[in-house]
Amino acid sequence: MGEPVENTRDTHVVVPPHIPAHQEAVNERDYGFLSKAVEEAYEGVRCGDGGPFGAVVVKDDQIIVRCHNMVLKNMDPTAHAEVTAVREACKKLERYDLSDCEIYASCEPCPMCFGAIHLSKMKRLVYGAQAEAALAIGFDDFIADAIRGTAQYQKVYFEVKRADGSVAEAAEQIFENTKSKFTMY
Repeated sequence: MGEPVENTRDTHVVVPPHIPAHQEAVNERDYGFLSKAVEEAYEGVRCGDGGPFGAVVVKDDQIIVRCHNMVLKNMDPTAHAEVTAVREACKKLERYDLSDCEIYASCEPCPMCFGAIHLSKMKRLVYGAQAEAALAIGFDDFIADAIRGTAQYQKVYFEVKRADGSVAEAAEQIFENTKSKFTMY
């Protein structure tokens, strides 16, 4: 028997069986926490803090934080619901490793939010709406595609260049020169 296949719009995506998160089914417990993320999205819009996005972080079946998009309130384009939830959970738990936590997001995370979730080492992400639902009303967070210039929905509006030469080498050398100060994974 081959690897499981998930149908998407026009293509099939092969989901490797060795990635446990892709094999777990969404269950009733998940729907309960996801509904809290959706409530939080509505709350953020109601109070004018930002766009219709919400997230909750859960540890040991308890909600640690409930957050919504705070872009307008904070005048911070990085204050997405998921990034805010990661930040607040880290503060509350006094650590940056959230590997014993899960996050529930009302919408599929943009690359920035996905990066924050990944870097916090959360063990699980469950989301509700697909990104296309947000794109359909004007949200344009397909950052990775925009940078590459392959975006269907958005192009980057600034120049992106990678430096070379001695300054670029110095920027790369900082990792080698400081690696003893950091214990990674």
